[in-house]
Amino acid sequence: MIKADSAAKSLNIAPRERLLASATELFSRKGYSATTTREIVAVAGVTKPVLYYYFRNKEGIYLELMHKATNKFEAMLDAFHAETGTPKKRILSFCDQIFALILENIEILRLVYSIYYGPHQGAPFIDFDSFELKLQKTVKHLVQEGIKKKEFQKEYVEDMTWAILGAINFSIEIELSHPEWGFGRKGLKRVLNLIFRGILARDGKKKGERK
Repeated sequence: MIKADSAAKSLNIAPRERLLASATELFSRKGYSATTTREIVAVAGVTKPVLYYYFRNKEGIYLELMHKATNKFEAMLDAFHAETGTPKKRILSFCDQIFALILENIEILRLVYSIYYGPHQGAPFIDFDSFELKLQKTVKHLVQEGIKKKEFQKEYVEDMTWAILGAINFSIEIELSHPEWGFGRKGLKRVLNLIFRGILARDGKKKGERK
């Protein structure tokens, strides 16, 4: 994601993209309701008529940001469903692709979190829950496939699904709050492999543990 201040100063970036960059930075930092069109155009280095020409108003630029992000997610999901391989390899690939997409659009996600978890800001409604449900459904299906093919132990599907999703969500939270602590895509893969390997022995008991 291009920082708003640098976007506004670059003559090589079209006004439309500068507006999107400045709105992303301002929305995520100040909030949707607190950001004005005057601030957006000032940071982008354009005039209000330029914003009106491309997006009509603040709501229009917000919806464009959300649609761009959701379209990337849907395109990634469609491409992933065409992939082949073992359930474990596909889960690792899926998690890596999700995390990579997040890293590339971290300011958009910051904005989404502020809208979803923060106080009401009057932003146009976006069904963010539907995307979370798609993530859950995809991972759960792969876990079920892994159990069916006996690649995974026969355990509670929901628990295994949440363990995998938990690793992704924790990785994202670190990038949002303390990026200096982030362990990146390779670190996420290491954590997922620990989940696959499991803490308990293969027979489901720790050494010396009684039934």
